[in-house]
Amino acid sequence: MFDKLHEECGVFGILGHPEAANLTYLGLYSLQHRGQESCGIVASDGYNLRTWKGMGRVNSVFKESFNFAERLPGNNAIGHVRYSTAGGNNEKNIQPIRVDYAHGGIAVAHNGNLVNAQELRNELEREGSIFSTIADTEVIVHLLARSRAKTLEDRLVESLSVVKGAYSLVILTESRLVAVRDPNGFRPLALGKLDGAYVVASETCAFDLIEAEFIREIEPGEMLVVSKDGLQSYHPFADSKPSPCVFEYIYFARPDSRIFGRNVYQVRKEFGRQLARECPVEADLVMAVPDSGVPAAMGFAEEAGIPFEVGLIRNHYVGRTFIEPQQSIRHFGVKLKLNPVRSVIEGKRVVVVDDSIVRGTTSRKIVKMVRNAGAAEVHLRISSPPTAYPCFYGIDTPTRKELIAASHTVEETCRYVTADSLGYLSVQGVHASVDRFTGEPCGFCDACFTGRYPVRFSGLNEVEQIPLFEGGER
Repeated sequence: MFDKLHEECGVFGILGHPEAANLTYLGLYSLQHRGQESCGIVASDGYNLRTWKGMGRVNSVFKESFNFAERLPGNNAIGHVRYSTAGGNNEKNIQPIRVDYAHGGIAVAHNGNLVNAQELRNELEREGSIFSTIADTEVIVHLLARSRAKTLEDRLVESLSVVKGAYSLVILTESRLVAVRDPNGFRPLALGKLDGAYVVASETCAFDLIEAEFIREIEPGEMLVVSKDGLQSYHPFADSKPSPCVFEYIYFARPDSRIFGRNVYQVRKEFGRQLARECPVEADLVMAVPDSGVPAAMGFAEEAGIPFEVGLIRNHYVGRTFIEPQQSIRHFGVKLKLNPVRSVIEGKRVVVVDDSIVRGTTSRKIVKMVRNAGAAEVHLRISSPPTAYPCFYGIDTPTRKELIAASHTVEETCRYVTADSLGYLSVQGVHASVDRFTGEPCGFCDACFTGRYPVRFSGLNEVEQIPLFEGGER
């Protein structure tokens, strides 16, 4: 229904707690925004790995009557929530991926995307490997199983040294938990502690729910091994310039999380302030496209000295599918999810703040909806630059020809969405807003705006979006 980019995964892991699986379930609840199509948990009692996973959200896969002590016993567990691309919505692709191999049982949960996965998969299949999923994560599993290195750590280093792209991984064996982040640090991964047990999660909001202490973020290129003997940290990969994904701040991460050294809510609010400086407009009120546009709209309103109002109400109980009535209702999909507050909007010059425009179709419907509610003027402001390039590092992006900014100027886009004016935050403004919190440049990946890809791969110039296993996940 909504014309948005989608994050593909969230991961969670804990070692050394008697309620490991139950806490993992709660952690996945906090990470549900990172993937709603499927989820799973693998738990270990020190001898065996047990799995429970299914299609749907966390509360539908793990129902109220689910008995964690009986079905997923043990002090160690990892979990995963997933968003699939078209064609990849299949039970066999649900993570964590769990296998038995020469060294015992192992389970892997992955957030990110391997840009050379197809190349590696083709090579592995030529040498006799048989794949059971279309997920790039399974490439890592095969590389691990084929490695002749003696220790798990060495097998992991050997395997990950040949993959390229984005990966924040949590890996579980019978007795150990491993967390690894790629050298560029594209996706977030944090370390915490609860009652003496170590916890890792894609975002710190998962720690808040279970009342775990946030220790620090796992560094780009770092591998953490957690066992009964404690925590060991390694930096086994070649140095690379960190390039964390700036879109995590713009849209993906929860506002109450701390990622890449900064609070997401505060960064989004600063985006709004900077947007007001760069794209001022005379207006009577500022309103947000909920929920992700709210902090930026508040920042815009504060900087511009214009009142902030709640002009759009979101229906939080809308599923992914619905039955449309036979009699046509204009903008039905968007109206099902958003409804304007006429008493707030009518007769007013309105600034509508959203986090991004992808294809432009939803923005067009929202502008028309606000205008039909009586707005005298509708000025659209976007708290990110024009999205003109696909992402290859863990975001489900449309092809470049579907991105309106790839083929239309700002003026042309403004006419298409029927706004009185349209303004985007500049690339420089994005970086300046984030860097204000540390006082130094941090080198965020902005490839979806600029086309400057930190990790390149063969055929990059020929593809519009990565052809990953025909509908696989990233």
